[in-house]
Amino acid sequence: MPGPVPPDQPPPASWHRPEHPLSLWRWRGNPLCRRTDRIQGWIALGLLVLVPCLAAATATTARDTVRDHYRAVAEHQARSRYFTPAVLVHDAPRHPEPGSPEARHTRYPVTVRYTDPLGHERTARTEVEPGLRGGSTTGLWVDAAGSPARPPMPAAEIRSRALGWALLAFAAVTVAGIAVYDGCCRILLRRNSAEWDEAWARTGPRWSRFP
Repeated sequence: MPGPVPPDQPPPASWHRPEHPLSLWRWRGNPLCRRTDRIQGWIALGLLVLVPCLAAATATTARDTVRDHYRAVAEHQARSRYFTPAVLVHDAPRHPEPGSPEARHTRYPVTVRYTDPLGHERTARTEVEPGLRGGSTTGLWVDAAGSPARPPMPAAEIRSRALGWALLAFAAVTVAGIAVYDGCCRILLRRNSAEWDEAWARTGPRWSRFP
């Protein structure tokens, strides 16, 4: 009488094929390891070394280029824009919570009167602190034509924009590296499938014969 059926046992660890692209399985001697597996491993290793270096170099170049560009823009703005006194035509609205942190950062648009660089009196809308009375003096940035303009770009904004472009460049190179690896894997997978089909075409008929 046959004995009890033994419980299922997991296959030996050597039967499991590691999925990690940098696994030593792709380089060590193994009858199941194909040339395409080794190629995939070398591609993964190469990209792992190359992509971070290339991404860092690209990010540094992008940061320096953007920083120099906006520094030149800020210098041009500083030469072509003027800070001139302006007088409020009417009272600025009062903040509902005077003295609060929100009130210190709130600005309201009001009409002001000022003299442009050509000596002409003009009016414009600008943002001022809450509660300023009509006739109070504030400041207004204007361009060479006398129209209201933004103040020259501050250094903090230049640094922020340069850092943003650097991070974007780093991410773009990283994504490109991932896309290259994915494309190579798809090509190698198709090659593997074709090789398996060819091998089965040679071996299959022998397995399909009846005695």
